[in-house]
Amino acid sequence: MDVKTGLFYVFSAVLLFAAFRVITARNPVYAALYLVLAFFQASAIWLLLKAEFLAISLVLVYVGAVMVLFLFVVMMLDINVDSLRQGFWKHAPLAGLVGAFIALEMGYLLFGGFRVTEETRPVVQGAGQAAVEQFSNTKELGKLLYTQYLYPLEVAAVILLVAIIAAIALTLRSRKDSKYVNPADQVRVRARDRVTIVKLAPTRAPAPVQPAPEAAPANAAEKKPS
Repeated sequence: MDVKTGLFYVFSAVLLFAAFRVITARNPVYAALYLVLAFFQASAIWLLLKAEFLAISLVLVYVGAVMVLFLFVVMMLDINVDSLRQGFWKHAPLAGLVGAFIALEMGYLLFGGFRVTEETRPVVQGAGQAAVEQFSNTKELGKLLYTQYLYPLEVAAVILLVAIIAAIALTLRSRKDSKYVNPADQVRVRARDRVTIVKLAPTRAPAPVQPAPEAAPANAAEKKPS
């Protein structure tokens, strides 16, 4: 077993552990963090397969943007985890059956790729061995995206921009319990409108209350004249 194969098994084991903890963690924040770990391990496996563009895209897009958004949403919302977990074990057999079917289907479709023993190399027409060794997947993908697929890329960018604007517009709806001050009203305010001085009429001081005389005790003995 070479170093590349050993790293593949290590990254795969950590990926499976992180994916298992995503669905078994009780805290949603921990589940999101385990999903970040799973994305990093998947990007490392793609680096071993010399798919550096996919690895970088996974880290930048999913880990850097999507998962940060998930963490903010999970930490801002008051999620009742107990209510979400009700009926989990009731549907666990069906979920396990569907998962096993999907795993067998993926294994059947990808089984032919597991038999590849020789390393595949890109085909560059009219180039020698030096050009093949300097071949870059990212460079070729960039050429295709910004030449042949430029218009679909721009359409996708516009759709994402509209989605971002719609999300901001939906989250900035006015609430009745929110306190808001209009900055334009603050700028137009005048000094004499801030404080109103009211002149009050003088009032006489109340008369002091005199204390009542102390009463003699009821059981006190009467003094007799001598």
